[in-house]
Amino acid sequence: MRVKRGLASHRRHKKYLNAAKGFRGGRSRLYRTAREAVERALQYSFIGRKHRKRDFRTLWILRINAGARLNGLSYSRFMHGLKQAGIDLNRKVLADLAVYQKDDFARVVELAKAALK
Repeated sequence: MRVKRGLASHRRHKKYLNAAKGFRGGRSRLYRTAREAVERALQYSFIGRKHRKRDFRTLWILRINAGARLNGLSYSRFMHGLKQAGIDLNRKVLADLAVYQKDDFARVVELAKAALK
């Protein structure tokens, strides 16, 4: 008895077409273009998860640099001073301090300055 594979391929096609909902034109209606678009989108989302970490680190460094310069230190001198002072705060926390608790951040900068001398 022969095996008819219509059901399996229909399910496989449906999976890609459902994933392509919201795409424009043939990318949401035609199987081949939908599959290409979905696979490309999945690649971009994988890469994007790596880029997000990179982008946030860049943002934190910008904010720390701005806060440090307001208090008379460059970013690199500030980070070096922190290391010398034995203060082990990560960039996410430092950026948060620089934006939302400016006076606390100023105290941390003073500690870094003292360690540099």
